[in-house]
Amino acid sequence: MKKLPEQPPCVPRPSQKCYLVTCLDKPGSSGLRSAHLAGHLNHVEKHWQRYLTAGPIRNPGEDALMGSVFLVFADSLPDCKALMEGDPYLTCGMYESITYNELSNSIGLFLGGKIWENVETLAHRAAGGPTDDISKGLNS
Repeated sequence: MKKLPEQPPCVPRPSQKCYLVTCLDKPGSSGLRSAHLAGHLNHVEKHWQRYLTAGPIRNPGEDALMGSVFLVFADSLPDCKALMEGDPYLTCGMYESITYNELSNSIGLFLGGKIWENVETLAHRAAGGPTDDISKGLNS
């Protein structure tokens, strides 16, 4: 594996919004998961550039799948939902619950670093300030 820098570099803030979509399976839905796997994989492969990452989730230490998580780039919540509603896993009724949350991509390997230069640049956001104000020192 490539050696990473000790400190994260500053990188541009992603221009699109990112949504965390958490889907929890209905009890006994493993048959639906198997039956719709090919359609699901076709859908995510077709739209792979819209996902920061996606995959199934399990309870710690267990083998059985219990849901799926998607990090989706979208222009808006309706745009995100439209993408997700094209996935056979959503349309087949496999999920007991689906939640959508907007995620602020701020740091990590997927981003290649961090979006702030120092703590002062995030203080207004941590205090509940606007999330779209990038004029206070965030990389844009």
